[in-house]
Amino acid sequence: MHLTHPTKKYEQSWESLLHEFDENEEWSGFWNVPQRPTDLDEYIKVTKDYSKGKNLPDYWVTADTYWLIDNNQIVGHVNVRHKLSDNLKKRGGHIGYAIRPSVRKKGYGTKILQLALLKAKKLGLKEVLITCDDANTASQKIIERNKGVLQDIIEVDGKKVRRYIISL
Repeated sequence: MHLTHPTKKYEQSWESLLHEFDENEEWSGFWNVPQRPTDLDEYIKVTKDYSKGKNLPDYWVTADTYWLIDNNQIVGHVNVRHKLSDNLKKRGGHIGYAIRPSVRKKGYGTKILQLALLKAKKLGLKEVLITCDDANTASQKIIERNKGVLQDIIEVDGKKVRRYIISL
């Protein structure tokens, strides 16, 4: 199991992943592009640009995008943000991840966050903020398994958001 930047090598897996998220109506911005990606070549280009801080949409920050690969399939997606905007300090944090719905509850969430924390450390971050909705008990467990310490619970746009700190 490993992280890789988006690549054409996993194009079929990427297409099935998109389809799976579509079926579950899960599009919450975790793809690190302003809207749902449709073209892999464009997606690769945009994520490379964003990792260099180029062509970022307003209020976005530099971020690296990775896929979690297991048995030659994409099982998850993660963004590692180099710094935080005011909005990301409330919801989003340094790391945002999603696991393919069909393989949830198999430890992939814990693993993708563990590997993303190593990437954040290589960026020179000493600690990271990670958030999740208060109702998302699966993410709470993933964050806590990775030594997340609950800082507070705040309200953002009418929803309670849990904010955790992980020291690197």
